[in-house]
Amino acid sequence: MKLGIAGLATFAVGFLIVALTTDAMATAREPTIVVLGDSLAAGFGLPQEQSFPAQLEKALRAKGQNVTIVNAGVSGDTATNGLDRFDWAVTPEANAVIVELGANDALQGLPPEATKKSLEEILKRLKAKNLPVLLAGMEAPRNLGKNYVEEFGAVYRDLAQRYDVVFYPFFLEGLVGDASLFQGDGLHPNAAGVAKIVDGIMPKVEELLAKIPPNG
Repeated sequence: MKLGIAGLATFAVGFLIVALTTDAMATAREPTIVVLGDSLAAGFGLPQEQSFPAQLEKALRAKGQNVTIVNAGVSGDTATNGLDRFDWAVTPEANAVIVELGANDALQGLPPEATKKSLEEILKRLKAKNLPVLLAGMEAPRNLGKNYVEEFGAVYRDLAQRYDVVFYPFFLEGLVGDASLFQGDGLHPNAAGVAKIVDGIMPKVEELLAKIPPNG
């Protein structure tokens, strides 16, 4: 079959459109996960490339998962603060959300029921958006007493079960008690500590990714 100049031009334009459409579809299929959190997500005291979202994205890409992780962490935020900024933190391009809030609630000794109320509202809003969720739990300092510690920990277990979300019981799992994994304040992980968090939570993040519908 022979094509004239006009035919060749039409073919070339058509081929370009197909190629561009394919590229656009590939880009659209790349999921975006928003990390709604506090200083543990924001990367307090660390260069941004060493923060939890940045290290998680790098680790996922190293495993062949082309995922964008958005850092929506704000240092000092309680669960209520996270709820207050929900609408602008969870952007339209989000395909899934990691909720990491509550550490400051525990440090301030806030009533666990208040923390639960805010976290539950966040989960309700995410469910209304049909966004898969990974809820990262937090534990209260032992000096607040056994009753407070147990009641605070139960907040996350109860919500995870009620809303059927992917659940990682303790965001700082494996770090507490090892000073080498924390910055000088003893509260915020250093780069090595963040790397350990990423290693620990990775299976749950992969479970979260599996819940994202094809093409977002």
